[in-house]
Amino acid sequence: MYEYVRRIAFISEHASPAASLGGEDAGGQNVYVDDLSRHLSRLGYAVDIFTRRTSPDQPVILDWAPGVRIVHLDAGPPCPVAKDQLWCWMPELRDAFLRFLAERHAWYDLIHAHFWMSGWVALELKRRLGIPVVQTFHALGQTKRRHQGEADTSPPARLAVEHAIVQQADRLIAQCPAERQELIHGYGASSKRITMLPAGVDTELFHPVDQAQARLRVGLDPSEPVVVYVGRILPRKDVRNVLRAVALLVRRLGQPARLLVVGGETPEPDPQATPELGALQRLAAELGIIDRVIFTGRRPRSELAWYYGAGDVAVTTPWYEPFGLTPLEAMACGRPVIGSAVGGISFTVQPGVTGFLVPPRDPEALAWRLGQLLVEPNLRARMGDAARLRVEREFTWERAARQTALVYEQVLAEAGTPPLTPGVDERPHRLSKVHGLHRRVVHGVG
Repeated sequence: MYEYVRRIAFISEHASPAASLGGEDAGGQNVYVDDLSRHLSRLGYAVDIFTRRTSPDQPVILDWAPGVRIVHLDAGPPCPVAKDQLWCWMPELRDAFLRFLAERHAWYDLIHAHFWMSGWVALELKRRLGIPVVQTFHALGQTKRRHQGEADTSPPARLAVEHAIVQQADRLIAQCPAERQELIHGYGASSKRITMLPAGVDTELFHPVDQAQARLRVGLDPSEPVVVYVGRILPRKDVRNVLRAVALLVRRLGQPARLLVVGGETPEPDPQATPELGALQRLAAELGIIDRVIFTGRRPRSELAWYYGAGDVAVTTPWYEPFGLTPLEAMACGRPVIGSAVGGISFTVQPGVTGFLVPPRDPEALAWRLGQLLVEPNLRARMGDAARLRVEREFTWERAARQTALVYEQVLAEAGTPPLTPGVDERPHRLSKVHGLHRRVVHGVG
């Protein structure tokens, strides 16, 4: 436990911990911001998470967890907006942050920005207030453009803004070796200013369960082989590849596997709300396996361990994945994972130890590995045990928070931030900057 509390501002413009997970813009970043902030608070850090207001009913401040608050800032319309359409409102988010500081007499020792638009806001605040900035991108525009091509809907300014953040942020956090290499070779980042620090997984929420009990709970036959996919239902996640592999298993290899697909915009599978779901249902019918596939719709995180536990093997084969939390969740539940050899999955899944890696868009390779695991229960058990052990050693949120705290303290020391002194309130000196800005932002003075 740190002796004195540091005040940290998370900026996460589109990804709030309070959002319902499973939607197009609600996934790994939301979980990262939520769990990291909670575990930092246990180390003596007070964290305020600044995000965009998406409903008129949201309070300015929401007490989220001990030591953690969510602050809703007005920037654009108070309704859900796709994240790639938010760029034009980032100056409003910056100004709303400054007003909050002035009106609440608040100050922060450090800003941790999440995603590139939040990084722009953080640099603006650093320039005005001198607060050091730590940046986690969660996804890089250059990588996204390379993989998605014309399907990339990012604003044109993204790459230039990312390059500026790389050069001006005090520290960059890369979640896996692939991201670190992209930052160095694609953006010209100094390796000395990058800390590789992977995300974690909640090992209490995601834990091994009895498979027979899990299948009874989710309504599956206790004896049939089950492949499980948990995640967002988006084209880049390439669940179509999984369907094609399962079809090969059923028709060519004679293995009557069942596929459990967990995710979507709504609790019940709705192709209108989740267009990719409709495409998957049509493909399953074309492949002749519609009776072998169960689409569950979105499920709460609190229930996901039962779905992972119901499977014999978890699978995720996106053709683009910056990091990927669901492989870690499956591993924490003691399940071997077959993942595509891209992004963070290449780092988290150890081939031959905790599962297998396959090329993306290769249903033949996936079917072969699925067939291997489904007929070898001892191999599944051994890999599942190794997967849980790997998570416990390398990917807990406790470990991630401790490492993040070390980054914060290094950055603050480099910035010349003195240790806090008992009984001395340094806010008046710091807040003089904020009040001067408040007059210009709110009243148009100067």
